[in-house]
Amino acid sequence: MVRKFKYNLMLGALLFSALSVDAQWTGPKKKPTELKEVKYGSLVFANRTDVAMEAFRNYGLGQFIHWGVYAIPGNEWNGVSARNGAAASEWIRAWKGPAAPNNWATIYDNLYKQFNPIYFDAKRWAKQAKAMGAKYMIFTTKHHDGFALWPTKYSPYNITKSPYKKDIVKEIVDGYNAEGIDVFLYFSILEWNNPDYMSKVPSTDEEKTRYNKFLQYTRNQLIELLKNYPTIKGFWFDGTWDQSWIKSHEFTYALEKELRTIKPDLIIGSRFRNDEYGKRHFDSNGVLLGDYEQGWERKLPEDISWLDGNDWDCVMTIPPNGWGYMKDWSGLYTKTTDDIIELLMKSVSMNGNFVLNFGPDGLGNMHPGEDVIAKELGEWMKVNGEAVHAVRYADFPKTNYGYYTQKGKTLYLTVVNRPNNGVIRIPVIKNSKEVPVNALILGSSFTDLLVKHADIGYDLDKNTYYDVIIPKEYISNRTFVLKMQLGEPRVNSSKLMDAKM
Repeated sequence: MVRKFKYNLMLGALLFSALSVDAQWTGPKKKPTELKEVKYGSLVFANRTDVAMEAFRNYGLGQFIHWGVYAIPGNEWNGVSARNGAAASEWIRAWKGPAAPNNWATIYDNLYKQFNPIYFDAKRWAKQAKAMGAKYMIFTTKHHDGFALWPTKYSPYNITKSPYKKDIVKEIVDGYNAEGIDVFLYFSILEWNNPDYMSKVPSTDEEKTRYNKFLQYTRNQLIELLKNYPTIKGFWFDGTWDQSWIKSHEFTYALEKELRTIKPDLIIGSRFRNDEYGKRHFDSNGVLLGDYEQGWERKLPEDISWLDGNDWDCVMTIPPNGWGYMKDWSGLYTKTTDDIIELLMKSVSMNGNFVLNFGPDGLGNMHPGEDVIAKELGEWMKVNGEAVHAVRYADFPKTNYGYYTQKGKTLYLTVVNRPNNGVIRIPVIKNSKEVPVNALILGSSFTDLLVKHADIGYDLDKNTYYDVIIPKEYISNRTFVLKMQLGEPRVNSSKLMDAKM
């Protein structure tokens, strides 16, 4: 009854999400024309307001770490890289075709015998993440290759069989928690080397027995992770697109229920499962399947209306693609710190979190390029972090200067495009009760900028304007943040007389 009521309420308000997985991340979500009876739909009937979910909304900046056996090849093997036929970094075990070495899967599946990251120090990584301004992190417990970085009881293919032997997941959780950074665990459902896994829907009795064994194995590992590391905040799921998993909707529905029973404040992204009609991320009535949209991978919405009020995060690589370690960045456009700051601010301006990916090498060191970006981003965040953390969408007309965020009566404008004339013109809806009344530049000596009303007089303009004057003496080689206090307007623009047409 509750589910039907919510569906009817949402239909009446036209607040449904996309029905097409292909289209839902490239534009405004399509609206359903009719409701379906959904038995295995969403377990979350409204945006959560508990402490864990409010913390998620306040993170602003996060760190993703893709690490595992695939760090040893580093996106290449015997001089052949992903640019010349190999599969990209963390996907390299799936390498097939004429460029692949003979018996490549067997070669890869034995690389764990070399996995000994002697320079790995979770405390060092966590301190770097904290200095960068990250409030949460997502760590790969196992990727599609199936190698577990914790001592799982349910598979021999795990960290204890490597030369390193120690529980890496525990080191990560403890190290990051010590720095006040919340930990989410990445978990791939898909396992390439698991003999019980299959991508197609099992058809024979033998296949059904094998795949049911795999489903139970997956359940066991997820419960094991929750019990081994009770301080984690959530799961980030991957590898859930195969028909075998999609057709297991009854099992996955029950599994999500069980996970939430074990940890009621657990945060689960929308990629975990689907309904009985095969709809992923959103069920057939457009209701989000999980606590937040998990589809913004290397992409961003153009407008907050695309999100239909859902929580979300964006996960982003520094190279064009490839999440695991890449030895060679030459010849690729790698995102600069300025690129990342702009992507970060675009995300938080629409109530999203921005999660920057790092792919450490096989010895436990970050790529030197990642170290540079972490340092530069951290320097910027030290000055401007208040415009990133615990902020919300600011309901002001869009501006070409950059991105707004808001905290109470404080309005921030991250200025990406500084005007040559030094005038930042803030459009405000006429008759607004809150307008900029004073301004400063974060991290500078310019703490009392001139703010003046500018009623331009465009015909039928719904806005009025407030100019913030940036002193010529202020020099900045990077994006900067205007911090403005909002107060009552001193001038009522509606009193001006318009000519009759």
